[in-house]
Amino acid sequence: MLSVVLLVIGFMLLVWGADKFVAGAASAARRMGVSELLVGLTIVSFGTSAPELAVSVTAALKGANEIAVGNVLGSNLFNLLVVAGLSAVLCPLTLDRALLRRDWPLSFGAAVMLGAMLFVGGGLSRVDGFILLACFAAVMVSQIRPALHTRAVRTEGDDDSAMPVWLTLVNIVLGIGCIVLGGQLSVNGATGIARMFGLSETLIGLTIVAVGTSLPELVTSLVAARKGENDIAMGNVIGSNLFNILLILGVSAAITPIPVQPTAPVDCLILIAASAICYLPARKGVLGRAPGALMALGYAAYMVYLIGR
Repeated sequence: MLSVVLLVIGFMLLVWGADKFVAGAASAARRMGVSELLVGLTIVSFGTSAPELAVSVTAALKGANEIAVGNVLGSNLFNLLVVAGLSAVLCPLTLDRALLRRDWPLSFGAAVMLGAMLFVGGGLSRVDGFILLACFAAVMVSQIRPALHTRAVRTEGDDDSAMPVWLTLVNIVLGIGCIVLGGQLSVNGATGIARMFGLSETLIGLTIVAVGTSLPELVTSLVAARKGENDIAMGNVIGSNLFNILLILGVSAAITPIPVQPTAPVDCLILIAASAICYLPARKGVLGRAPGALMALGYAAYMVYLIGR
């Protein structure tokens, strides 16, 4: 009974927190005079990836980060196929040109670079970690520098539709807090229910826990899509994937070299293929309901593969 209560409360906090977080992020974009895409790629994606960063860094400090690469690959596949796919099913997404020409290819390139490191080195060394962190810094510069020029043009007049500064900050901080807490409660509740039905720990880890760590990204992007904040919805997906590979794995590997499971290079190849295939229907600037549904079904097929291998 307690598990059911935790699950319900967790989902309520997730939805309410995501609503506040998206509203605060959109207001921040208007206040700062930058695009909502930039806010989605930075503030929103960092906020939704914060739990994974905290867990990975803690594990690295304890020298127990063997599953870090697998978790990141699984999370990135979920973000790309389910978060983006279901957001498009809910409301077809109009995609910013900068996202298609710069950020999505950067996300693809990060996956290819990770794959090369895994195939050549059989894991991630400290040098690999510092390379990933240097790439992360370069990506941040490539995203922020053009926005500063745009900001200079757009801030000639104030945007009356933005919230007051204090309310914007309250929405962002409160939203992140509720998303993190709600995600943890949801995972705990769902795990408890799964154990009641006698599911194995391995199956729970591959399904509930793997999906649960990406619940913040899922709910935030779905809420953003429902509100018509397309740039925040897709910026969150692509930004989170870049954060996961370049920042989370970079920090973790820089602290302690990461050994990988034999299946990790295969999962990385699947991520690379998914990134390329999903780009095809989106390249014209719109990700519609039909491609979105196929993307979600693709993840379902991947889950069947995971459970069976």
